[in-house]
Amino acid sequence: MSEQLTLAAETREQVGKGASRSLRREGRVPAVIYGNKQEPLSIHVEEKALMRLLMTGHFMNSVVMVDAGGKTIRTLPKDVAFDAVSDRPVHVDFLRIGAHTTVHVNVPVVFTDEEDAPGIKKGNGVLNVVKHELELVCDAADIPDQITVSLAGKEIGDAIHISNIDLPKGVTSAITDRDFTIATIVPPTVPTVEDEEADAAVAEAQAAESAEAVEAEAEATEGGDDAAEGDKAE
Repeated sequence: MSEQLTLAAETREQVGKGASRSLRREGRVPAVIYGNKQEPLSIHVEEKALMRLLMTGHFMNSVVMVDAGGKTIRTLPKDVAFDAVSDRPVHVDFLRIGAHTTVHVNVPVVFTDEEDAPGIKKGNGVLNVVKHELELVCDAADIPDQITVSLAGKEIGDAIHISNIDLPKGVTSAITDRDFTIATIVPPTVPTVEDEEADAAVAEAQAAESAEAVEAEAEATEGGDDAAEGDKAE
């Protein structure tokens, strides 16, 4: 199960760009809690506390208990906006949920047992990950922290589809109209004769350009020396 997190917050009366900028200068991050047929609640949280939760790696698929205005609100993070330059969080959206609300979450996929995959260990195959996360539907109290996929016995050319995964009880895929691919084992990339010839041609052209540049520089230097000697002779 994904770990339940807690986050202290304060309510805010003023909203808008100016108010948000003022909060950020004070080390706070504007946020909003919405959903569950209730009015949105504008809050702000400490940036350092938010960063600690983000660093857990499972913030986006964890229930976060937000303490705001004397109340503890059960939420699920839906979006974190980051500054394009500093990469600091600038706004957070939280979805208000009940104890057993059915939720859609993106859960990371973790691949194990590469050493037991003949296609990788003996065949030098490469794991090609198509889906790093799975969009799942489950009870808010039963959100998995990750989905583990074993590569044991996998050969080059094998594919792992959602139908091959044993999801936890009560957890289903949000995508139900197709048996989508999660990962494949692909052959190693081997340089072709054409690739080698192309690389050789590029190297030869670069060498020729370098030689021409050196020759031109030498001629320019020689010409300058001749001119200088002529001036002295006069």
